[in-house]
Amino acid sequence: MIRPPATEMWRAGFIPAPIATLAEPAAWAAWASRIAWLPDPGPWRYLADPFGLQRDGLTHVFVEAFDYRTLHGVIEHHELAPDLTWRNRSTVLALPHHVSYPFIVEDAGEVFMIPENYRSNAITLYRARRFPAEWVRETTLLEGVPGAEPSLFKHEGRWWMFFTVVSGGRDQRELHLAHAERLTGPWRLHRQNPVINDATGGRPGGTPFLAGDGAVMLPVQDCSRTYGEALRFARFTELSPENVVVEHTAARLTGGLASAAERDGFHTLAHCGTGTLFDVKRFQHDWGRHVVDLRRRLAKRGFGGNA
Repeated sequence: MIRPPATEMWRAGFIPAPIATLAEPAAWAAWASRIAWLPDPGPWRYLADPFGLQRDGLTHVFVEAFDYRTLHGVIEHHELAPDLTWRNRSTVLALPHHVSYPFIVEDAGEVFMIPENYRSNAITLYRARRFPAEWVRETTLLEGVPGAEPSLFKHEGRWWMFFTVVSGGRDQRELHLAHAERLTGPWRLHRQNPVINDATGGRPGGTPFLAGDGAVMLPVQDCSRTYGEALRFARFTELSPENVVVEHTAARLTGGLASAAERDGFHTLAHCGTGTLFDVKRFQHDWGRHVVDLRRRLAKRGFGGNA
């Protein structure tokens, strides 16, 4: 029997627990019933790559909002109230190219976003001119680099950027590093790049954090069979401009830890104040995908709108 086409559908949620406590699969059993899931975005759309911060009792979440009818992603803002209800959804960043992975950092009292926009062949920093709704381009951090999943962390007085490079499948296995004394740069590529070359855990997947022993921990995606199949952790026992020593821990997070329906993938785990954001995936098998694709192609040729 011929099966309908499989379409990736991601679902994002918030757990009121610190990221370091969720780095082991066994910890998820205590929190699965307390997940605040972002609202359903509607047919043929998904929300993924959640990042955010907490201010004045509110949790501000920024996500990739992707629509299969256009094959285009924009960045949406969602607000989580203290009673864990969602409100005030709005689009805050839309670019000519697909944009995703809205990594959020704070520095010198301001809020910045480093979204993935690898088709621009650069990694670019945006500043919140009016948080959370208005963002302006601040500067280019790395020029001539088709970088994906840029994830930043300030460690021992130096900024570090973890990213992968979109070129010939390298983004599914390679982890690259850059470092700078200031967030705005200049940024320097590490001489050991790629510091990881392994499809079971090379592509970044969330916010770095410190382990109990002071080692830097980076969520990384297991893409050995499918994109974002599971999440692992790269543990940096040495992280300096001169040398990097990194290994994978034994922990592996799968979508089924959070949701029985979304057990086909897990690719973001992000610190957010006192809580943690994440996303998980299911494959939707539906003949309707052919109709969506056909209507999109016809619309591009001027034969009507998308449905």
